[in-house]
Amino acid sequence: MKRYTFPAIALHWVQAAVVLWLLWLGWTMVDLPKGAERSAAYGLHKSLGLLALGLLVLRLAWRAGHPPPPSLQQGGEKKLATAVHHLLYAFLLLAPLAGYLASAFGPYPVKFFGVELPRIGGPDPELNALCKQAHQIFVWSGAGLVALHVAGALRHALRRDGTLGRMLPGKLFRN
Repeated sequence: MKRYTFPAIALHWVQAAVVLWLLWLGWTMVDLPKGAERSAAYGLHKSLGLLALGLLVLRLAWRAGHPPPPSLQQGGEKKLATAVHHLLYAFLLLAPLAGYLASAFGPYPVKFFGVELPRIGGPDPELNALCKQAHQIFVWSGAGLVALHVAGALRHALRRDGTLGRMLPGKLFRN
C-alpha cells in the first residue's frame, strides 16, 4: 500500500490541529467579555489564521512536487472524496484570507504573533463587514466539510480498507 510522504502527513496533521484550534477559539472568543482576555483571544485567532494560510502554501508547494498516492476508491466514492478535498483546500484558502481582509479593513493593526504587518489600506467599515460575513460563511461551510472529512475517515477505519493508514503517522496506526 502506497502511503503519503512524511512531510505531507506532518503538514496535514499540523494543519488539522491549527484548524480545530481556530474553530474552537473562533466560537468561544466572541462570548468573552470585552477586555484583555478577549483581545488576546482575537490576536491569537488572527495569528493562527495567518499560520494556517502559510501551512496551506507549504502543503500546496509540497504537493506540487510530490503527488499523492493513487486513490483506493472508485466510482462515486472517489468523486465524492475528490470534491470534498478540493472544497477543503478552498476553505483553507478562503476562510483565512477573508479573515485577514476583515482585519486589514478594521480599525486595529493586523499582527502575526505580536509583529505588526503592513496595512493594505485604511479602515473601511463596509469592506470590513463584507469580509467578516464572507469569513463566517467560509468557516461554517468549512466546519461542515471538516465533519464530512472526519466521517469519511471513520468510515474507512471501520471498513479497514487501508485508506486511513496512508495518512496516519507511524506504524502503530496503520489499519
